[in-house]
Amino acid sequence: MDGTKKATESGALWRAALYARLSREDGDRAESDSIANQRDLLQSYAASLPETEVFDIYTDDGFTGTNFARPAFERMLADIETGQVNCVIVKDLSRFGRDYIDAGRYLERWLPSHGVRFIAVNDHIDSERGAYDMMMPLKNLFNAQYAKDISLKVKSAFAQKQRSGKFIGAFACYGYLKDPEDHNHLIIDPVAAQVVKRVFSLFDSGEGKVRIAKELNREKVPCPSEYKRLMGERYRNANRIENMVYWTYSTVHKMLQNPMYTGNMVQGRTQRTTMHGQAKEREPEDWIVVEGTHEPIIPKEQWDRVQILLSRSAREPDFEKNVSPFAGFLKCGDCGRSMAKTTWSRRVFYTCGGYKRYGPTACTSHYITMETVEKIVLSDLNRIIASIRDLKELAERGEKQIRPEGRTQGETDRLKAALERVTRLKKGAYEDYRDKLLSRADFLQYKKDYGTQEEKLTAQLEQLRLDREKARNLWDMPWVRQLTDKGRLTELDRATVAETVKEIRVFEEGKIEITYLFSRELATLLGEDP
Repeated sequence: MDGTKKATESGALWRAALYARLSREDGDRAESDSIANQRDLLQSYAASLPETEVFDIYTDDGFTGTNFARPAFERMLADIETGQVNCVIVKDLSRFGRDYIDAGRYLERWLPSHGVRFIAVNDHIDSERGAYDMMMPLKNLFNAQYAKDISLKVKSAFAQKQRSGKFIGAFACYGYLKDPEDHNHLIIDPVAAQVVKRVFSLFDSGEGKVRIAKELNREKVPCPSEYKRLMGERYRNANRIENMVYWTYSTVHKMLQNPMYTGNMVQGRTQRTTMHGQAKEREPEDWIVVEGTHEPIIPKEQWDRVQILLSRSAREPDFEKNVSPFAGFLKCGDCGRSMAKTTWSRRVFYTCGGYKRYGPTACTSHYITMETVEKIVLSDLNRIIASIRDLKELAERGEKQIRPEGRTQGETDRLKAALERVTRLKKGAYEDYRDKLLSRADFLQYKKDYGTQEEKLTAQLEQLRLDREKARNLWDMPWVRQLTDKGRLTELDRATVAETVKEIRVFEEGKIEITYLFSRELATLLGEDP
């Protein structure tokens, strides 16, 4: 958009976007800041502005102001980019956003560069009347701090509830339900609790976890995640393979270790160090445990016996012993589980891991020998390579392509341009501070954030340099020398598979589907785009 104002058919110079936002998480007051109230205020204010017409109303209901990844906000930016909107009206700065770094970037740089008028009604801000009030950066800072304070208060309130033994999770663990009269209290789910009791009893009597899973699958007992779905809960297990509805070793193992079944409330197993950071596992001694908060499903004596049995049966697998070239690459073409390796009569073959552990209730065998897989993959790789007439000439050409003047130059240029941009912004922040347009606190925060971005971009540039250095030496790799000397691969080892194959899916009747993941080095050798 060029920033010029063009009158519409109605004669309006300003095509206004009315933006409203509400989030319970960052402490917004539902009654005074409701979407309906914001919309009414904005429409009334827009109607009082001469030469202004409302283009559209953009509402983000339930989205935090601490970041700008909001659907309506992004749609509004797109309409600004296409020239359909040249004025943005919000109730106040906090409705626009609570992250003062990004809010400042939009208000002081992005919107002015697109010729957009910005109005915050209750903060008495209107860019058409001149430069922004010097208090605006400080207000944005207060809004950001307010969001952080509210986040800490919410965390503190949740922690207090946890220490009081109140359940605050979205879903009760399998075997329990939320009490209809008090959602912070758990009551027993009679159906699921019987399954939990049975799992503990079977293991206590000597049955293994795999055999327990097989038995439940034979009887078509829904696994916990499927049971929740059948009960109408919108529960999603992030670790569950898509379409998997059966019991597994892992499901049984986790159930046997869950102290909730003894009547004790166990919460606070994960922690977020920042408002939107990734949750990290906490050490067991840091968990919040309150005893006797709900009716136990498993008696204490049985629980103690099972924990002793679990500790005795635990053993560390030896991943280094007899590792197959295809370990980690073979998947069942139907259920998606990893293929399991078996040696019989000195021959190695694979079957579906789900079938091997849980029987025909989970999947079918998908039997295939390692010899067959190796033959097919080797043949297919050589078929690809056979299309190249002069590998040595291609290798020399590829070596030139990985130099800075080659195809990686584009990535280098992009990172350098980004680094230069951040440096300019950092310098601009200093100039704004020197000219007293920024407070010292704001300047120091800008300096810190831009410094972090500089470090990341510099690290990416260094990694790119190291990758190029590594690529220059690719011709010394054994499998590459074999290609250039003999024009074909004669055998497969794990290094070669790792450099060429992303995944091998095995279907019934010995059919396989290979997805190649040519690394930058091999892609260069084969003349492919990295």
